[in-house]
Amino acid sequence: MDILIERLEKIERLLESQTLLQKEVLNLNESALYLELSTSHLYRLTSTNCIPYYKPNGKKLYFKRTELDQWLLRNRVISNDEIETQSANYLIKKGRVV
Repeated sequence: MDILIERLEKIERLLESQTLLQKEVLNLNESALYLELSTSHLYRLTSTNCIPYYKPNGKKLYFKRTELDQWLLRNRVISNDEIETQSANYLIKKGRVV
């Protein structure tokens, strides 16, 4: 019986995540779930204006999913391979042998 309940909960979570991917505008709880953050941390990010959000009536917070995706992908860290490629290209441009 526990296995059945566990499987049903897993299916419910999957359906919930699919619903989030179809919506363009998310509320605070949906955004926290989408970003895998606590609601209190998300509130902190909004209060410091670190994350884009909308407050149409001055009370409830809403987020555009595409803007959340952009926010997640900011500050990319380049890999060691990319650094080596960039340094090799720089040395080639400067006429130095690698």
